[in-house]
Amino acid sequence: MSNENSENSTAGAYVTSGQEFTRDANYIATRITRDGADGYPVEAGRYRLVVARACPWANRAIIVRRLLGLEDAISMGVCGPTHDRRSWTFDLDPGGLDPVLQIPRIQDAYFARFPDYPRGITVPAMVDVPTGQVVTNNYPQITLDFSTEWVEHHREGAPQLYPEHLREEIDEVALKVFKEVNNGVYRCGFAGSQEAYDRAYKRLFDALDWLEERLTAQRFLVGDTITEADVRLFTTLARFDPVYHGHFKCNRQKLIEFPALWAYARDLFQTPGFGDTIDFDHIKRHYYVVHEDTNPTQIVPAGPGLANWLTPHHREQLGGRPFGDGTPPGPVREGEQVPAEHTPLARL
Repeated sequence: MSNENSENSTAGAYVTSGQEFTRDANYIATRITRDGADGYPVEAGRYRLVVARACPWANRAIIVRRLLGLEDAISMGVCGPTHDRRSWTFDLDPGGLDPVLQIPRIQDAYFARFPDYPRGITVPAMVDVPTGQVVTNNYPQITLDFSTEWVEHHREGAPQLYPEHLREEIDEVALKVFKEVNNGVYRCGFAGSQEAYDRAYKRLFDALDWLEERLTAQRFLVGDTITEADVRLFTTLARFDPVYHGHFKCNRQKLIEFPALWAYARDLFQTPGFGDTIDFDHIKRHYYVVHEDTNPTQIVPAGPGLANWLTPHHREQLGGRPFGDGTPPGPVREGEQVPAEHTPLARL
């Protein structure tokens, strides 16, 4: 299993003067498994995945749920793009309440199980609907368990995102991506000193250069199909130019200035299950509004342009089979679509 360690949201992530940004490595370790060893067996309709489209860690769970076709088995609640220091809120729903859990904040599910919960209230989170209690917020394990524990509920044609014969390499690549890229952009953005920022900046772009070289010769990160490793990298790449390049000072170059990485990102974006989960409006509003210490005016920039996400990528020339022996997912479920005005389609 992946040993990626991190708190899974920008909730509680603020610049601390003179220090390097670090993440809380403590999750709710409970798992939902076929054998129910932790008291929570796999059961269709019992659990609700709570996400925010703005959050890259939650975005992974949205993608994997859709690729595997778990919509009928696991319902999804969507928080709004902003939050305060307390919690993400269900401000997109009528009356500000999640229609299934009937709570205004995801923290209510945490406190229902742990009344004195001391850590960050984060998404994604799996909630037990009958009790209204959070089960887990261990986001790297959530998506792996979607692949390995929920197999009986996968759609026909679901891809193998975590195939056994590639797991060691997937874990190795995904861990490097997490440490140097997924978390690396935050290490830049929340650096508390020039020295901490300079170290973070070098680590990030050394890793992006490594990925650029790796993806020049192969279509996907591991093997010839989409895997968990690609999902984990993609959600950071989708946010790079709109947020991380400027807001987090990750500005040696833009994503669009990496030939292989940019083509790779477009390839995935144009693959069903990836781009149709991306809400650029929520992404920008989250980072530029929530991070008041980094952006005290809370002004959300108008750019960058998005239509280039839909331009040809030509990555098919490298071969590979995106879904392996499986098939693409069908259309996004009614009620789960990203508003068209929040996508590149609105810019064409």
